[in-house]
Amino acid sequence: MLMRPSRETNEVLGGVLARGARLMGVEVFAFSFQSNHLHLLVRAPRGNLSKFMQYVMGNVARKVGWLVRWRGTFWERRYSAEPVLDDEALVERLRYVLAQGVKDGLVRRCRDWPGLSCLRMLVRGSRRTFLWFGWSNRWKARNDQASTDRFHPRWAERETLELAVLPHWAGLSRKHRARCVLELVRKTEREAEGTHERVLGRAAVLSQHPHHRPSRPKRSPRPYCHATHATVRRAFIEHYRAYVASFRAASARWRRGEFGAEFPLGAIKPFVWPAVYPPLAG
Repeated sequence: MLMRPSRETNEVLGGVLARGARLMGVEVFAFSFQSNHLHLLVRAPRGNLSKFMQYVMGNVARKVGWLVRWRGTFWERRYSAEPVLDDEALVERLRYVLAQGVKDGLVRRCRDWPGLSCLRMLVRGSRRTFLWFGWSNRWKARNDQASTDRFHPRWAERETLELAVLPHWAGLSRKHRARCVLELVRKTEREAEGTHERVLGRAAVLSQHPHHRPSRPKRSPRPYCHATHATVRRAFIEHYRAYVASFRAASARWRRGEFGAEFPLGAIKPFVWPAVYPPLAG
């Protein structure tokens, strides 16, 4: 529960996400931080999603880890990213992000979740400012008395996060989009009422110790993609498997020293150790 909601933790998480999105040029459509995981709905026009996630997860581990006095591995597994293939699936993914906390029986209403969420931004305004704590500046002033506090206001910089609009909602007014979001929220809450007679509650969530580990953490296999129609999903899976087969064949040739092997578009070639030659005779 290392990201257990608190004012300080939420501020740090927001600062990391806002700065990462700005530096990497990533469009953020939705986000939700739970006590032990996060969900992001994003698009990376520069093709740098992995770099963005490395930045976000690395800084969250360092900064929140320090905040809650945690040593050791922060994340249990690497991130997974699945493409969303159609507009209906995109709205369903948005609903899934907003449902965090409610669908798991932690709170009764989406707005009651005390962790960092995009719900308020989607309904009231798409922009929010957070604090980014730059430790590089702190290190430069390490002889200063304030340098002992890693979250001193002196090291804080303001970062603004503005949510991107779902592509097929771009023609809707802000009020219309807000109504669509609230309808998704109401649908989620109605479904949860039929599933959870009781909820843990906001106060109980906030009282959990960050070092607490759930007795039965949920682990489920990740899907290949998100699509509304089965035909679209099958076509994507077939294309993905063909891509993997092509990469593996090219990789095997490449590692044998056949550097003319042709990789599929966008593939990263595997590292090959340089040949070790015997020393020249003197």
